Amino acid sequence: MLDDGTLTFDTPAGRIRGSRDGDVVRVLGVPYARAERFRPPEPMPVFADVFVADTPAPVAPQPPATVVDQLLHPIEARVDEHCQALSITVPADLRPDERLPVMVWIHGGSYVIGGGDVPINDPYDLVREQRVVVVTVTYRLGVLGFLGDGERVPPNLGLLDLVAALRWVHGTIAAFGGDPDGITLFGQSAGADAIAHLMISDGTAGLFRRAIVQSAPLGLSRGRARMNRAMVRAVGPVSADTPLDDLYERQDRATRIGGRHGLRGGMPYGTQYGFAPLPAERDLDRAWRRVARDVDVLIGSTSDEAGMYVAVLPALSRLARNPWARALLRWWVVRPLTEVIYGRDARAFARRHRAAGGRAVVYRLLRGATAGPTGAVHMHDLPLLLGRRGAWAGSRFVPERDWPEVERRGPRVRAIWAEFARTGRVTAADDETLVFDRG
Repeated sequence: MLDDGTLTFDTPAGRIRGSRDGDVVRVLGVPYARAERFRPPEPMPVFADVFVADTPAPVAPQPPATVVDQLLHPIEARVDEHCQALSITVPADLRPDERLPVMVWIHGGSYVIGGGDVPINDPYDLVREQRVVVVTVTYRLGVLGFLGDGERVPPNLGLLDLVAALRWVHGTIAAFGGDPDGITLFGQSAGADAIAHLMISDGTAGLFRRAIVQSAPLGLSRGRARMNRAMVRAVGPVSADTPLDDLYERQDRATRIGGRHGLRGGMPYGTQYGFAPLPAERDLDRAWRRVARDVDVLIGSTSDEAGMYVAVLPALSRLARNPWARALLRWWVVRPLTEVIYGRDARAFARRHRAAGGRAVVYRLLRGATAGPTGAVHMHDLPLLLGRRGAWAGSRFVPERDWPEVERRGPRVRAIWAEFARTGRVTAADDETLVFDRG
């Protein structure tokens, strides 16, 4: 627990010192595991001295985020291969006897970009308004985390990082006022895809009670073995001594190879079935049915996920300036792609979960971070949940004129997510922002 008169927490991992930030206490960049390049993570030893947790977790090595960089403010972050670290945000007036719901955020980014502590993932408002503990996790990405041959290099190292993080959180979070039996995972895009797979990963039973799966590209997750093999061949032999710049070049080469495999090539890096900690692809449905009674699920997508890419592809962007062409793009391109990649498989996931005895609520975000009722594209849920004004407002993605609307609707979305974390239920009525199917 928090020491009297200090911001030092006495935990099973050792003594950890945080810092006050307004209405919350931040505990930043705590290593939850350690790993050599291309090796599985190992537990961290107990800190011999007080660990001063005042530096955000580094991001994993990653290529330039071409699409995201066009939409968001520039993000500066420390880069480190040893990126297995997490940050914890708790209410500043936490009482010694409190056990608050815990929400563990797993960032997206197609398994190649992003980080738990970048500004758009700041949980300040969620913690302050809803009195929850939020943990943000950083893990290995790209060729260092999600592409191995299964012989020299394990394929799912980034997922194994996340398993290690969940073990650390479950064993340690009570010292920060969190309830280890009330842990909810929430994540968006690749982060949501990772959560769906953590449900059936070896070693995660009992580590979390609920899962919020936001815009997971589940329509791209199967039938990837042939593409993965081609990408491994493109990368070629790698080792702990391969220069990082060389790995970047190889990753880019493999990405281009992945692009030849249709829609799946839109997210070429990702989980590989039949390698630790995941079952074989033929056993997936059975595995998800087996855990259905143990994990409550809130799953869904936005109305126009694929519309995010219209704004950054020059040809489509020019076409979209014409109102008639924009309508055609929405109904003939954006909506069908959204359904194939995100919507259809989210509903099927929920149906299977319910049929196996689990609880599942399906949501659809109708209106994103815009002042006008123009639908919701990929990532439009994020400003309503995480990140403060400086992270979003004034960017191409959230123009300054739209920020008051985000501030108006964000508290309700955060309240719904927190209610689910507390109870496993959604009692809110449908409205302009969200509609629900409770089964």
